[in-house]
Amino acid sequence: MKPLKELRPEGVRALLFDIDDTLTTDGKLTAGAYAALERLKRAGKILVPVTGRPAGWCDHIARMWPVDAVVGENGAFYFYYHEGKLKRRYQDDEATRSKNLQRLKNISERILSSVPGSALAADQAYRETDLAIDFREDVTPLPLDSAERIAALMREAGLTAKVSSIHVNGWFGGYDKLAMARYLFAERFGLDLEAANASVAFVGDSPNDEPMFGFFENSIGVANVRRFSLSRFPRYVTIEEAGRGFEELALHLSK
Repeated sequence: MKPLKELRPEGVRALLFDIDDTLTTDGKLTAGAYAALERLKRAGKILVPVTGRPAGWCDHIARMWPVDAVVGENGAFYFYYHEGKLKRRYQDDEATRSKNLQRLKNISERILSSVPGSALAADQAYRETDLAIDFREDVTPLPLDSAERIAALMREAGLTAKVSSIHVNGWFGGYDKLAMARYLFAERFGLDLEAANASVAFVGDSPNDEPMFGFFENSIGVANVRRFSLSRFPRYVTIEEAGRGFEELALHLSK
């Protein structure tokens, strides 16, 4: 990974970013990180959080934050706020989402009994498409091999599974953060991400960001990305961790 200073900010017109431990620090959105969003928006950047967090959170984010849209639940949907109304675009129809949530409940019970110390994520009640098992947020932190065990159990049950810095997320279907980001940029901004790759940057911190790290020429990790063993690393890395790393990136991109 190269130092962030080697990324040329000229021509970067859009920033996609993870939330947990990328924008936030120890579970908090600091004043400095939020101000960094405002700085980027004033600089004219398209801003899109791309997160594993639930639909309930994404409703708030799309309405209240200085962003253009939000991709949530690891690519299950994107939301955006337009002319005073929240707009929603899902991978699956409502009937499919409802059926899958019941199936996920049954799977969660088996996982929790198999991995002591894990728990349903506190935000599970606000999810529409996926299962989130907490291994580091509100439980006594478990080692990464416990997270990998949870992911393996999810895959055995037929789910796509990804490990974030705090949760293991599982869902039915082959989509991911990148797939929905492609739809979003084509449908909302008239941009083919393949063709526009050099004008878009992504910043993240953990294994569920790997599809984005592998795709974007301007992929960045905040410094805590070094904690993970990844198959695809970001091209650049900040000096600072978490929200301070995001602030560092915002300053670099808005020069």
